[in-house]
Amino acid sequence: MKWLLNELVRYHEEPLHINDTFDLNAMMTERFAGKVLQVAPVVVDAYVSSDNGDVTFGITVTTTVTTPSSRSLTPVELPVQFEFTENYTDDASHLGRYEDDEMVFVIEPDEIIDFHEMLAENIIEQIPLKVLTPAEAAGDEFPQGNDWSVTTQERVAQQQADQVDPRFAKLKALFPDQDEGK
Repeated sequence: MKWLLNELVRYHEEPLHINDTFDLNAMMTERFAGKVLQVAPVVVDAYVSSDNGDVTFGITVTTTVTTPSSRSLTPVELPVQFEFTENYTDDASHLGRYEDDEMVFVIEPDEIIDFHEMLAENIIEQIPLKVLTPAEAAGDEFPQGNDWSVTTQERVAQQQADQVDPRFAKLKALFPDQDEGK
């Protein structure tokens, strides 16, 4: 679904309602290769309205994104449900109508608004940096291989705290009757 801004301006009295399911799998797996392995059909409930030449999209999205675990690269299904609002205008002087935290795009009058791109970009923003399989989230096991392993900062700090400073190791020989914890 693609529109020019002036095609959407006509929805100033009654909003355009979009209640549909979209297949964004091919587009997103190609565009975000490595980050997105698969996208389930995207269920969208959206309203598009116009006010004084500006167009507002109010959208609710529900889907499931399969993304690699940030720890082991094992595929993880991540349910995603969120809402977002985007505003479009072709007049930069209209920016004063909006709050600083509102998403407003100033576009050329002949620039196309691509609904699928809008959905894909907002879906990718919902994927957290840290994605774990249920087993990884529940357990303490980390991947390891020959001469390497993944560990936590807490574990490294504990190992460093348990290590005896080599400068003081010889002092221990001076007090053989004093064991740790006694």
